[in-house]
Amino acid sequence: MKKLVLGIVAHVDAGKTTLAEGLLFSCGKIRKMGRVDHKDAFLDYINVERERGITVFSKQAQITWNDVEITLLDTPGHVDFSAEAERTLQVLDYCLLIVSGPDGVQGHEQTLWKLLKQYEVPTFVFVNKMDQPGTDKEKILQELQTRLDPACQWMGAGEEIALCDEKLMEEYLETGSFTTDSLTEAIYERKLFPCYFGSALHLQGVAELLDALNTYTKAPIYPAEFGARVYKISRDASGNRLTHLKVTGGVLDVKMIVGNRNSALHTESIWEEKVDQIRVYNGGGYETKERARAGEVCAVTGLTQTIIGQGLGRETENVSPILVPVLSYGLVLPEDSDPIKVLSELKKIEEEDPQLRIVWQEQSKEIHVQVMGEVQIEVLKQIIAERLRLQVEFTEGKILYKETIASAAVGIGHFEPLRHYAEVHLLLEPGEPGSGWQLHSNCSEDVLDKNWQRLIFTHLEERTHIGVLTGAPLTDVKVTLLIGRAHNKHTEGGDFRQATYRALRQGLMQAKSVLLEPVFSFTLELPTEQLGRAMSDIQRMHGSFDNPVTEGEVSILTGSAPVATFRDYQREVNGYTRGHGRLTCVLKGYEPCHNQEEVIATSGYSADADVSNPSSSVFCAHGAGFVVPWDQVAEYAHLESGWTPEELSDEHLAQTLMESVKDARRQTEASGKGYITQEEIDEIFQRTYGKSKADYEPYRYHHQNTGHTITSIAGEEKKEPYKHKKLAKKEDYLLIDGYNIIFAWEELQELAKVNIDSARDKLIDICCNYQGYIGGTLILVFDAYKVKGNPGSVEKHHNIFVVYTREAETADAYIEKTVHEIGRKHNVTVATSDALEQMIIWGEGAIRMSALGLKEAVEMATAQAKAEYLSQGERLGNNIKIP
Repeated sequence: MKKLVLGIVAHVDAGKTTLAEGLLFSCGKIRKMGRVDHKDAFLDYINVERERGITVFSKQAQITWNDVEITLLDTPGHVDFSAEAERTLQVLDYCLLIVSGPDGVQGHEQTLWKLLKQYEVPTFVFVNKMDQPGTDKEKILQELQTRLDPACQWMGAGEEIALCDEKLMEEYLETGSFTTDSLTEAIYERKLFPCYFGSALHLQGVAELLDALNTYTKAPIYPAEFGARVYKISRDASGNRLTHLKVTGGVLDVKMIVGNRNSALHTESIWEEKVDQIRVYNGGGYETKERARAGEVCAVTGLTQTIIGQGLGRETENVSPILVPVLSYGLVLPEDSDPIKVLSELKKIEEEDPQLRIVWQEQSKEIHVQVMGEVQIEVLKQIIAERLRLQVEFTEGKILYKETIASAAVGIGHFEPLRHYAEVHLLLEPGEPGSGWQLHSNCSEDVLDKNWQRLIFTHLEERTHIGVLTGAPLTDVKVTLLIGRAHNKHTEGGDFRQATYRALRQGLMQAKSVLLEPVFSFTLELPTEQLGRAMSDIQRMHGSFDNPVTEGEVSILTGSAPVATFRDYQREVNGYTRGHGRLTCVLKGYEPCHNQEEVIATSGYSADADVSNPSSSVFCAHGAGFVVPWDQVAEYAHLESGWTPEELSDEHLAQTLMESVKDARRQTEASGKGYITQEEIDEIFQRTYGKSKADYEPYRYHHQNTGHTITSIAGEEKKEPYKHKKLAKKEDYLLIDGYNIIFAWEELQELAKVNIDSARDKLIDICCNYQGYIGGTLILVFDAYKVKGNPGSVEKHHNIFVVYTREAETADAYIEKTVHEIGRKHNVTVATSDALEQMIIWGEGAIRMSALGLKEAVEMATAQAKAEYLSQGERLGNNIKIP
């Protein structure tokens, strides 16, 4: 038998619950049809639903008709509970949209239609209440095609159906009709939306609709591997937590271990739990099963960490709701209530409603509730009274604003109190409206380890970040990680949290911020004589509208307006139209606020005074941390992001420098000369930063030479206010990449083929002799990064230092770190033939020397030493011969 999951959606008062009762009755599931006004509907069994006469929570029922077994999911019709309907769409095979014949297509039904398109759900349409006077089938069908989709067709109209799809057209031209399979496929692919007409209350057209569901549908094919999609969280009368899901692959058994281990979202904690019980609900009752197969909908106990929209097993992606709350209300508790305990209970209710947000305001010690509208608040008040035995009140609702940015900026965050260290550079750019958060990385894993980068993104996603205008949530921002740094010993996970948060805030303080407000799309039907009044009102409320459509004595206005000015307009419409006007509003999205300055002033928010979201950074000097204000952080930063405002609009330029260096390395290897020239380096920097040396010079040096420096625990340099002092003489340092030299010098390379230890010892002896002639400090560095468990070592060998790097640290990395630490205070030369290494150390201000250059210098020093020794012997009268 074919198994389907069918959802029912509609605008409030379209007769959705009545049709559900008709389907249940026709299939023999109930003996008597219930009615909303009689408060005895089979699926509206919760007290708050029966008292208010509306569906608040989605319900499940099982029906069978001929060869099809249908899991029926009934959803709320009221706009304030749209999210409850939206989340159900994730698990549907087909959907049934109900339209009221006398009322026609409402604004909310257009919103539902967009959601059905978003989730790609094949849809049937049932036009209800066709028994009422004044309903016109042809007129309603035309309205469906105009306001929803031209593919909305009555199944008896052959030629019109042929226009919906090329395959149908070809078949109709050849045969004059359609096969059942062709129609079924067109419906499944959303190329055809069958429309049926009737009266649910009198069971007119209900059997015909069931026949269509039996004939023109097909069951999906599911994979063998287990997968499931969570669409609802609830609690039963005993308080047991229920996870409602659809099995999308394999089977789900009692005592089976499930979890999100395969989740592609790295922000989630990985968990696995055991399924204790599988329930299949039918209205308010249920039966338990030992197994649920692919395509079945059930509720399970034992899972405590599931969330709505979550994928389990092979379902690796989570689905976030499109609809979001736009109003915030303060919760007023009885005087003897403990707000912390109440908060804990409210969080359980929040799990069940994706459009409900419970927010704890730490400063005021208050609970705030974010919802879609006033009806949702009224229902929540009743639920709290039933579950928590509390009589609560709510303050006047406030608009939930958001913030975004209109210009790009690089934010720097540094966190370095004693024995801690992390630095992060983030590029912030405006995103497309409605895009939310977009996270990217342009940071090489050679610069910052992959695990640290993942941690940075985790911190960017782990909470709602706020803007700097009113403290409203931040949205529609593209964040790119440019560069970051950790310390080998002192960095902990929490350090990157602080650095990441501060980098984001520091960037926001520089960027141009924009306040966003929620906006309604509206449809206003009213007597034509009142049209002028309505147009004037909409303009006064900072709304806009399309050209009005007049049909006889009725006119229709469609447009958009801010929620802040429009949410109470229904009362005015009722007043001046004497009840003949009908206003439908649905959330359109967020747009720039019409009165930004006024809202900012009213909010009283100060980004500088927000201690919970600091934009400053913490640096270290003399063994203690000190705070640097956001507008001075760039002067103290240890890293250079390498971005200029002109480059911010072009993502590809971010990698120009590195690609140029790689090209130089390839050319170097091909030429065999062993080094890159100063002219080549200048050309690379010019291509990246500008045509003149002045353009790229700031990127070579991380700090300007005005002011003295302080060395932190990480060995980094930071500026303090300038103080006159006597300049100390700089010491000379020579750092040599040992193995690079061995394999570049022919005689050492030949020796290494026989015995690498002998080649290393000979190079050490050569370096000792060379240092004896040139003086200064010579550091010879050998890679030991592949030696497991190697802690690294520094040995004094006669007059030089020999360094063996620790596990996972290359000689390149050690040299780069050392040059960065001492390069501003001393004269540093690095000997290596690695082109990239030459590029990096030059950028730190060190002198470059290739492997061949070092060989020439050693040979020259040896020759000069012999000559000086001979000359000295001759002056002393000694007949000395140097072999």
